[in-house]
Parts: sequence; C-alpha cells; structure tokens
Amino acid sequence: MISPEHAKFLVGNYAHPAIEITHGEGSKLWDSDGKEYLDFTSGIAVTNLGHGHPQWTQAVTKQASQLVHCSNLFSIPEQVRLAKRLVGKIGPGKVLFCNSGAEANEALLKLARYVGNKGDKSNKNKVVVAENGFHGRTLGALSATQSPKYRKGFEPLLEPFTFAPLNDFEAFSQAIDDDTIAVLIESIQGEGGIYEAESIFLQKISALCSQKGVLLLLDEVQAGIGRTGDFLGYQKAEITPNAVAMAKGLGGGFPIGAIWIDQRYCDTFGPGSHGTTFGGSPLACSAAHAVLDVLEKEDLIQAAKKQGSYFKNQLKQRQQAFPSLFTEVRGRGLMLALACHQDPGPMLKDLRELGLLLVGAGGNAIRFLPPLTVSKEEIDLALALFDQVLSSHQVSSD
Repeated sequence: MISPEHAKFLVGNYAHPAIEITHGEGSKLWDSDGKEYLDFTSGIAVTNLGHGHPQWTQAVTKQASQLVHCSNLFSIPEQVRLAKRLVGKIGPGKVLFCNSGAEANEALLKLARYVGNKGDKSNKNKVVVAENGFHGRTLGALSATQSPKYRKGFEPLLEPFTFAPLNDFEAFSQAIDDDTIAVLIESIQGEGGIYEAESIFLQKISALCSQKGVLLLLDEVQAGIGRTGDFLGYQKAEITPNAVAMAKGLGGGFPIGAIWIDQRYCDTFGPGSHGTTFGGSPLACSAAHAVLDVLEKEDLIQAAKKQGSYFKNQLKQRQQAFPSLFTEVRGRGLMLALACHQDPGPMLKDLRELGLLLVGAGGNAIRFLPPLTVSKEEIDLALALFDQVLSSHQVSSD
C-alpha cells in the first residue's frame, strides 16, 4: 500500500507509483503488502548483479565501516585502482569520476566545449547528436536530447546542438562542418526505444571524426558495464572513441558515474577546471570494484550474451505469433525491447499485477532489462507470465 504521505511530501515529478517496494533478493523484489515480483527492470539497467549480491554487500559494508567520504582534495586508493581497472578495459587514457549518467554526459559536453575554446580548435562549439537519443535531465544533457517530451518548459536550452538520424551516415556527414567540435551517440538508445547503432555506422563516424579532428563521444550510461554482451556497447564495433560516459550499472545500485578520456585529450581538464564533491568517493568506488569483481568471477558479460541470445529468440517467437501486437524485437544481450503497435502501458500494468516488472521506452516499446545474474529458469518464468498477458490482449484487440 502506498503511504498517503507520498504525495504530501514528495514533489510530483514522477507519476504516482502503483506499488511500494521494501526489499529484494537476486532477481526478485517484494512490496509492502508482501507480494513478490520478478524484477526485469534492474532499476533501469542499474542493479546488474541483482539485489543484495553477497559479494557486493560485503564489500560496501566493509568500506562503510572504514571510510565513506573524504573529498577529492586527497588521493583515494579505491579511486585510483578503479580508474586503472577501467582504463584496462577501455584503452589508454584517464578517468574522471562523478555521480550519475547526466553528470557524466555533462562532463563529456564540458570536455568538448573546453577543447573547442582552446588552441587550434578555437571557436568550434557545435555538437552533432543522434535523433531520438536521451542523455540526461540536467540542462546541458537535456540540450543534447531532442525529444520535446523532455525539453518542454525548460527552454531556452544550450546551443548549438544539431540532430541527425541514428545510422544515417550521410546525414551526420552533412551535419559535421567547420564549427563542429564533437559527435555524441549512444551505442544503444535506451530511453528512445532500444535502437542500436550499427557497427558499420559507428566505424564510418569514427573515421570521419578522426579525419575532421572532431571528438567522438559515446554515451554508455545504459548500455555499458556488460549489459549488451560487451563491457561497453560500442566495443562490438571495434572502434576507439575520444571519451565515454558511464554510470548506472557501474555501481550496482550505489550512485557513481565516470568518463574515460583517451590519451590525446585526457589532460585537457587542469586543476580547477571541473570538479564534484562526491564523485569517486571511497564507498562508491568500492561498490564499483565489487561489480567488476563479480562480472569477472561469474563471467557475467558472456552470460549476458548467451542468455540474451536465448531471450531475444524467445521474444521473436512472440512477436511473430502476435503480429497484431508487436512490430519487432530490438537490442542485444540483456538490453532488449519488444516494439508495440500501441501504448504498452495497459500490458505493463497487467504484467505487474501478475508479478513481472518491466519498463516502457520511446516508440511504444517494452524494455527487458533483467540483472546479468538472471537464470534461464527466471527468463522462462518471465516468458510464461508474459504469455498470459499476450493472450488476453490478443483477444481484446481482435
């Protein structure tokens, strides 16, 4: 039962919730009425290890008893070690820590602006961004997000940003001019509906940016940290961007964000140029270390690829069996979506009542974001619950 004080004391920027969650374990959540749910939202691609993973819990508890915060006025051993591990997984460069995906994308945009205001790139400040993308709710990140749904009421936004269709190389090529300092792309558009940037598109964009001296910035906030079957989604295309934003799954549920910057630009930010009070705290970095430890120990990136392939094939069967409901299956790994002909809201409600939690996305899509620890049996259970709803909605649509 939702407390009547919820609406009384909380700002109404979110829709009023249908259930109140009290605790979780693995792929399951329980509400305040004791009802059990299969959680295939993972806190919107955050709890990649599921809820209460013992190794993660032990690491965070231990660090909390030793040191939670001391600020970036001092060197933090956990932060240095985490940066080294991320560089090892991404490539030569350096890491800057923050607290969220929006902050990470803000740092990417500030990097581009800072580069564009210095040296031989002086006065370059335009950023070309993919249409239908989502990069966060802060003013800079919102300016890089084209959808009126998120922008309405917050104009005027920052300039200049130009938008081009994802996977349309010619449109991007025409948009990149002498004023352009950066291109910003999600390897898989999460909020936009799980639209994947094709490898050939990323390869062509990477080559074009290199040729024109334009920074290539990758937003891996939702697609990163093993969810797609690669550590970061763009790595399937075997390219090397100039900077990458990470967050969500990096902390396994504890807030942490980061950007990796390649060797050419990693010393752009000097003392006093950018900062954050809480970024890269001992506790946040310990949570991220635990995530990386479990990813490696349990081979969860490969598991995401294997389980995701099975899950996607099963969803394709449902899409083919119910063409009046669904148009296509999108995504890879454990970042999948079923695109619907109509608003999936009623279907999501029915699934929640049955005990399966899913989240929608742009373009009338249903997102499937289970933890990377999900078992085949749990996927099959989710599919069985999904089938019950499909049948009832198929009858009502005939």
